[in-house]
Amino acid sequence: MERKYAWHEYTEKDIQAMEALCQDYMRFLDIGKTERECIDETIRQAEAKGYKNLKELQKAGQPIKAGDKVYAVHMKKIIALFNIGNESLEQGFNILGAHIDSPRLDVKQNPFYENNNLAFFDTHYYGGIKKYQWVAMPLALHGVVVKKDGTVIPLAIGEKDTDPVFCVTDLLPHLGQEQMEKKANKVIEGENLDLLIGSQPVKGELKEGVTKFLSKIFETEYGFTEEDLLSAELEIVPAGRAREMGFDRSMILAYGQDDRVCAYTSLAAMLDVEKVTRTTCTLLVDKEEIGSVGATGMQSRWFENVVAELLAMAGHNSPLAVRRTLERSRMLSSDVSAGYDPLYASAFEAKNSAFLGKGVVFNKFTGARGKSGSNDANAEYMGFIRRIMDDNQVNFQTAELGKVDLGGGGTIAYIMALYGMNVIDCGVAVLSMHAPWEVTSKADVYEAKKCYVAFLKAAGEEQGL
Repeated sequence: MERKYAWHEYTEKDIQAMEALCQDYMRFLDIGKTERECIDETIRQAEAKGYKNLKELQKAGQPIKAGDKVYAVHMKKIIALFNIGNESLEQGFNILGAHIDSPRLDVKQNPFYENNNLAFFDTHYYGGIKKYQWVAMPLALHGVVVKKDGTVIPLAIGEKDTDPVFCVTDLLPHLGQEQMEKKANKVIEGENLDLLIGSQPVKGELKEGVTKFLSKIFETEYGFTEEDLLSAELEIVPAGRAREMGFDRSMILAYGQDDRVCAYTSLAAMLDVEKVTRTTCTLLVDKEEIGSVGATGMQSRWFENVVAELLAMAGHNSPLAVRRTLERSRMLSSDVSAGYDPLYASAFEAKNSAFLGKGVVFNKFTGARGKSGSNDANAEYMGFIRRIMDDNQVNFQTAELGKVDLGGGGTIAYIMALYGMNVIDCGVAVLSMHAPWEVTSKADVYEAKKCYVAFLKAAGEEQGL
């Protein structure tokens, strides 16, 4: 069953709307290369649309009622936005859930060292990467340094034309015969992904002269000391802006599109939808790339606690209210899918692959080798989703993540399904997923937003799903 290409159906109006959305999306990618930066930009956009901080409403003793728009944030890395509908909250929410963390290199807590007049930051990679892809390319340093007195120093070095950049070095091919004989996962060792940050010594200093020179720069230009790196969160990401790709400018090349392409389109849909019958929620989370662990990952109880607070403010004080609300909710786990790449066709089963330009992708299940670790949406929910998509002229496709014995991949879907709600994975096809630079189709970005808007507007009559 062949799915059609979205491009064939676009009017000039569609093209204009798609281009406007994708330009905004690329700006979002440039602004938000870390979780904290994504949260800051999300709050800015949400407040501009009238969303209020839930904690501030609680302090003021204001109840929650239909028409209210609120958001809650935790540790500056996870956020939930709610648009309160006319139906009782206990009838459940329409939820969009995406993650805003992406594979990268993280600076260790005791990172700074010098070796033969070259200074480095020691790193530990985050998420699933091919380590050899991160060498010999310009890298930027983003994050925060927190001093003992609580002062937070934000850093974003390597993005402006006037900024320095950094890199992880590689061995020249003339001396790389032994290196080239290694397996791909051993060509670059994890402990060798250290960031080259300087080489100029203090004049006359023959011992650790570069360390002393850079220490002065840390203090005079950025306001922190080497000791302050003990309480820092510094992420190493590719330097440079998101760009249009191809002679036809039909694609986007950028860092972090897994999963910020779904995070952005979910946010854009949430902010576009005004009055709703059924309460809507967009949830942007951290730590998905390392198993959704920690206080800001989906496995934490934070979202459940926020729902409990929301229900209490709306007068739902039954101890069962949270459980009823979450079980009756339905969700799109907004996460990317592997785009079919004809250069690596042997990894895919073409009939059940996602193709760039054919619209938003539904993965009924993920997992690998027997659907291990997968959410598996039921047929009734898939039928409901098909109706919503067709009624709203959304181009969509279905896919699996690679061949049966090759594929797999985790999302937050299985975690939310623990509440008993209907959940299905739904996102954008990506080429070169988890590489420093990833590729998406503008058409798929546009269709993803259309899909999310249609889902948020879907009324609550389908409780038998």
